[in-house]
Amino acid sequence: MLHESTFQYLKPTDSQIEHMAIVRDNFAKLISTLETDLFDGPDKTYVIRKVREAAMWANVCITREADGTPRV
Repeated sequence: MLHESTFQYLKPTDSQIEHMAIVRDNFAKLISTLETDLFDGPDKTYVIRKVREAAMWANVCITREADGTPRV
């Protein structure tokens, strides 16, 4: 069963914001590499969208436990 707050806004702690910034910067570096080194087309678009999705899930991982409980 998911935590009751799973689909509610969860304000990250200051520590979590710092972790998010580090992860975000590394995802941005990866995207930059992909934009430079992959050929344009639907496959490149797909890869970039999936990396963006992974970046969003990384933020969830930083702020919540697997069952949706806020991570403190």
